[in-house]
Amino acid sequence: MSFSPDARIDLDRYWSTIERSAEIGPGREGGLARLTLTDSDREMRDQFVAWCEDAGLTVEIDEMGTIFGRREGTDPTLPPVIVGSHLDTQINGGRFDGIVGVLGGLEVIRTLNDLGHVTRRPIVVADWTNEEGARFSPPMVASGVFVGRYDVQWAHDLVSDDGARFGDELARIGYRGTKPCRAEPGEVDAYFELHIEQGPILDAEGREVGVVTGGYPSYGIRVRFDGETAHTGPTPMDLRHNALIAGARFLTAVDDIGWEFAVLDGKATGSRLAAWPNKPGILSETAQCVADVRHPDPITARVMAEKMRRAAHEAGARAGCSVTVEDEWAWGGDIFDHAMVDGIRAEAIRQRWNWRDIEAQAGHDAYHMAMRFPTAMIFTPCKGGITHNNNESCTPEDLRAGANLLLHAVVQRADR
Repeated sequence: MSFSPDARIDLDRYWSTIERSAEIGPGREGGLARLTLTDSDREMRDQFVAWCEDAGLTVEIDEMGTIFGRREGTDPTLPPVIVGSHLDTQINGGRFDGIVGVLGGLEVIRTLNDLGHVTRRPIVVADWTNEEGARFSPPMVASGVFVGRYDVQWAHDLVSDDGARFGDELARIGYRGTKPCRAEPGEVDAYFELHIEQGPILDAEGREVGVVTGGYPSYGIRVRFDGETAHTGPTPMDLRHNALIAGARFLTAVDDIGWEFAVLDGKATGSRLAAWPNKPGILSETAQCVADVRHPDPITARVMAEKMRRAAHEAGARAGCSVTVEDEWAWGGDIFDHAMVDGIRAEAIRQRWNWRDIEAQAGHDAYHMAMRFPTAMIFTPCKGGITHNNNESCTPEDLRAGANLLLHAVVQRADR
């Protein structure tokens, strides 16, 4: 059956799946605390798998625990179009974040089933493991392994603050799959991701949808400071090697970098400081910090990143501590497929949505996928741009345009 240009998703059904997700792993009032590879994550995964199977999808789970629900096309030899995002949340997370993307992909499949339309290419809905990085750092780790940025064994050996090992937790919750987590050449035709904006622009301007043209160039770093324990009373100031102070100085310097470049929308964030022993009466021997910088101009972003690296070494020197850069990452820029972006924009015009071009400012699995495959994103508005917060808020109407754009963009690509 041919696909109608007037086809629309079932908004009530889509919203009901989001509401069901919001019941799993509740956090603060109205929000979620569904950290990756926890029991609540397993419950959500089980629910998603059940929905996929009810929709007639073939479910596979890879070595990183990513769930792939596949709907065959008329030519199963062709590489599939993947639609995905994530179902894990921050510890004080909202109900929408990447959830609207995974469940939006599921709604695309359900709509095609209702219409009796089988695309030429297969369509795969993906729930990527550990996008948030709230329990296991870095973020977007499963999609990073998929495209070859990280090694699967390295990822399995990641350890959380609670002492859990990533690979062991995958096995514990029953989602350590056997499908290889690597993208072979020609294995993927294209990747789409629907996401709330996580910023205030669409809501402030009264826009219904955003066509994502690229991402702010962003640089992140994880640094360890090593000093030594000593008594806080008698130890002279010039003999101290307090790693906690080194970490605090570094993160304060990072914040200053953000303010230095804020006039043109630069941002710098100190997001983590974990020290040991971190107790009264004793200087801390170790401290680990995570920080990042981002700016719409790529050259300025690189300048900010270099300032951030220098700040780490200066902070260590002032506190008499050694400095180890444990990890660095970068993403963003002009990474999305121009033809796919143009197609989404043309469809927004055809459907008469109130749209605008917009850049992503947060990290997404789409950034990793864009390293290897044609990729595009669609943004929906969220109230006030509040996100990674239990007060994150959307209405069904906020999602209508984005979900329908996703439907038509995916079908157009999959019917090629």
